[in-house]
Amino acid sequence: MSIFSFFFKRKPNNSKTLAQLLQELKRSSDFAAVEFQISGHDFSIFYFDSLIDPKLLQQQVLCHLQRDVPNFTTLSVRDFQRIIPVQRIEITSDVQTVETKLLKGFALICLKRDDRNWALINVASENLGLRQNNDSENEFSVVGPKVGFVENIGTNLHLLRRQINTTNLVFRELTIGTMSKTKVVIAYIDGIIDEQTLETVIQRVKDIEFDIVFDTSLLDQLLSDNSSSPFPSFVSTERVDRVVYALVGGQVAILADGSPYVITGPSTLFDFFTSPEDYYLPWVLGSFFRLIRMFGVMFSILASPIYVAVLTYHYEMIPKDLLGPIIFSRSNVPFPPTLEVLFLEITIELLREAGARLPTKVAQTLGIVGGIVIGQASVEAALTSNILLIIVSLAALASFTTPIFKMSNTIRFIRFPIILFASFWGGVGIAFAICLLLIHLGRLKSFGNPYLVPLYPLRVKDFADSFIRSSYRFTAKRPSYLRPQTFWRYDPNKAKQKKDIDE
Repeated sequence: MSIFSFFFKRKPNNSKTLAQLLQELKRSSDFAAVEFQISGHDFSIFYFDSLIDPKLLQQQVLCHLQRDVPNFTTLSVRDFQRIIPVQRIEITSDVQTVETKLLKGFALICLKRDDRNWALINVASENLGLRQNNDSENEFSVVGPKVGFVENIGTNLHLLRRQINTTNLVFRELTIGTMSKTKVVIAYIDGIIDEQTLETVIQRVKDIEFDIVFDTSLLDQLLSDNSSSPFPSFVSTERVDRVVYALVGGQVAILADGSPYVITGPSTLFDFFTSPEDYYLPWVLGSFFRLIRMFGVMFSILASPIYVAVLTYHYEMIPKDLLGPIIFSRSNVPFPPTLEVLFLEITIELLREAGARLPTKVAQTLGIVGGIVIGQASVEAALTSNILLIIVSLAALASFTTPIFKMSNTIRFIRFPIILFASFWGGVGIAFAICLLLIHLGRLKSFGNPYLVPLYPLRVKDFADSFIRSSYRFTAKRPSYLRPQTFWRYDPNKAKQKKDIDE
């Protein structure tokens, strides 16, 4: 027997009883078990409240049971097909069928007198979470699904449960906030998640002492290993596919009622430069766009500081062909390069903040007209040079390539300290600032996991999905730094096999 057949061989469920299945499903907080009695007949109903339509369950099932069951002196499970006016009612004695149907939004009805047969009734909510107004507006991608989370946590759990169709998907419900009593759900896949990481997450959430929790952004700060760092410790996303990929990879997702964003962790620095679109494109294109994204971030951080350092201390680095245009561009500028750069950088930030606070149509006009008018007026008034205006504009444009908005804010912030280092010590100051930045990143952790992994500590095998997105033949194993209980996602040998219909 090969190693892959050992990992992927499914255990037979013939030995599993209904009681064992129900006990397994009760680990999840969205699994409901209701017991009641009608005219001496004992019933039990089991279902996932994140998958069913409660109105359909009440009107089409419970009401008819209460009204029609007293008419039967002897009741069997098959009588439910006459009592309940629902088209899809299935009578079964197979535990595997019960497991599959429950995860599809069916309700299981058990009659105490008949413990060998059970009724499965389709009360799934087909349209929940598929409305037109829950697109992922802030994490848009051209390719792939557009469905995003909403402010209702029940809808969000439904979206996750529909994508990950397994009993091992567990929702742990907690309540935090002394005044808000906010419902918080910790989602993970049992059998994949590292037990130590899970215990760390649950303990930190339980230890939160706060009055009102409005959004998961507050949880991001309260759960962070270092709340003083400008770098986000966890990925905050509104995309369903990103959270699904994180759960399957061995991470934990935290949802809060009233928040359309979900935080996932433990996260690394590379997670913030990964877009779901990378996995919907061929791996060559996905890797190319990811490298472009990382290059854009480095350019956004270092472009303005290098301009300050070169024009203040290192004139000899300027090529002769470029020296003339720079001298001509700055001949009438009365300010030193540092003030010139800070003036333009702050102007860009003011335009960006104003555009974020105004209505959409007004913000678009302000961004375009304001940028052109202020930039042209600054050059004509000799407050800045043409070359710097181009550099700052490109740096601002490059900062928008980051898929996660919180990391984009961090990039905008750390640019200013590096500019000050460059103005005091030139190129040595930039090198010193980068060293401080790397030391800080090396000390950061996310739920106890290193922030720079697989770069530091070095994990060569995990580079398959870091700087580049490798072919699916090389991404069959989950990241080792997450310490998953099951390393293999799928069999790479079978994944790359291609058979024609006549073979």
